Amino acid sequence: MGPVLAGVLQLLALIAALALAYIPLGDYMARVYSSDRHWRVEKWVYKGIGANPDAEMTWSAYLRGVLAFSAVGVLFLYLLMRLQGVLPGSLGFSSVDPAQSFNTAVSFVTNTNWQSYYGEQTMGHVVQTAGLAVQNFVSAAVGMAVAVALVRGFARSRTGELGNFWSDLVRGTLRILVPAAAIAAIVLVACGVIQNFSGIHEVGQFMGGTQQWNGGAVASQEAIKEIGTNGGGYFNANSAHPFENPTPFTNLFEIFLILVIPFALTRTFGVMVGSVKQGYAILATMFTIWLGFVALMMWTEFAHHGPALQAAGGAYEGKEVRFGVGASSIFAVSTTLTSTGAVDSFHSSFTGLGGGITMLGMMLGEIAPGGVGSGLYGMLIMAVIAVFIAGLMVGRTPEYLGKKIGTREIKLAACYILITPALVLVFTAVSMALPTPPHSMLNSGAHGFSEVLYAFTSASNNNGSAFAGLNANTDWFNTMTGLAMLLGRFLPMVFVLALASSLAEQKPVPMTAGTLRTEKPLFTGLLVGAILIITGLTYFPALALGPLAEGLA
Repeated sequence: MGPVLAGVLQLLALIAALALAYIPLGDYMARVYSSDRHWRVEKWVYKGIGANPDAEMTWSAYLRGVLAFSAVGVLFLYLLMRLQGVLPGSLGFSSVDPAQSFNTAVSFVTNTNWQSYYGEQTMGHVVQTAGLAVQNFVSAAVGMAVAVALVRGFARSRTGELGNFWSDLVRGTLRILVPAAAIAAIVLVACGVIQNFSGIHEVGQFMGGTQQWNGGAVASQEAIKEIGTNGGGYFNANSAHPFENPTPFTNLFEIFLILVIPFALTRTFGVMVGSVKQGYAILATMFTIWLGFVALMMWTEFAHHGPALQAAGGAYEGKEVRFGVGASSIFAVSTTLTSTGAVDSFHSSFTGLGGGITMLGMMLGEIAPGGVGSGLYGMLIMAVIAVFIAGLMVGRTPEYLGKKIGTREIKLAACYILITPALVLVFTAVSMALPTPPHSMLNSGAHGFSEVLYAFTSASNNNGSAFAGLNANTDWFNTMTGLAMLLGRFLPMVFVLALASSLAEQKPVPMTAGTLRTEKPLFTGLLVGAILIITGLTYFPALALGPLAEGLA
């Protein structure tokens, strides 16, 4: 079997698995967020934190809950890393320095999981399991909660109430993420991923010396790392490490975990707004972009330019031979079109255009299908923009799901789509202009610029992957990427929740003959075009200086 055919067959198997899970998982999540009953364990949690799960919240109260919970998470994780040296189970590792502790705490709380350290040489068992793994669950649940609040904004009328943040957070964690991760972890252990609390072992003889490896609760963290679109690896090699991802099957299974909740949330959206066809329209948009990116990535990485690539059968530099070019291409696209950031190959070693595709996937806003929750609310914001554009074309007040898109709504949507590009471009420009930050670049020229551009694209979009050549463990990059992660995560949520409230307060508008049918293929095409054009106009000059210049050289 040739490598191209193998890649295509894996892609088809992945699509089939996602299709089988789509309806049952999407319907289940809709029931979770619509239920008025509380599990006993949930009542214990509410009592412990002093929350009333039945009290409806306005958008400002909901936002305060998000920010307060996330602030406590940052503080707790920061202190845990600063005290690691005196904690049991530290494996002898010292406390993490302040700048890196700040960066890592912000990274995991914002669902970014950017890592400027070697996991197996920096973090002990307590920090990995009680700190990082816990944030993998709750940061994903926060994103899902905000998405559900926006969906309620479309579904409700004549009210400013969007549900209860604490109820949404706890249900998303205990009813969706914990059971899904438990099942996934069992599958991974059965397939060879390690799960233990062993210490450091010296293994093998390498060039006259030994190599040290430590164990860990890897399978359980790997499961939530993927299914919560987190991405932070237990080991520095991330999902290219055989302890995290030993076989081609586990590789494909981990891609499935990355994609299954973001895609299924479109079904949840359709059920909650009372029209599954609307969910299918959003799904079709996400799937079209994802499949197009996968096809483009495979083409760039299988393109045989020069005798070395022809002999190898593709661009194998930086890729695991266990997985091959096809599977690595699917993984790279899936992890950058979501907010995952996990890698089974190293994006810096992709072809020039291939590296640009990974970057463009993040620049789209990670909405195809995006992170758990963040992908759905990002795509719905773009749907509001697309409806507004359509309204301008025909001279009619734009409407979406029976809600008018007026001045306030479009201003909030416009602010949302402008925040992340501003963060990416400003931070990149400042880093390239100052004398010290460029010293962190391994390469010069277009590829070196791409390393910095990729870093701030990844941080601002809460992705977490990196071009491996950049030394980001400096005070400058630890601080600036930390700020980019904070602003890139929480500023957009302000506008999402404000928009949800504005929509919920409206009286539904009846459908007429002139209403744009947003469940039809025509709207899907308009939405895909709006996403690609807006992103292209925003980022094209920066891409031209980096991956495009390198790829066309």
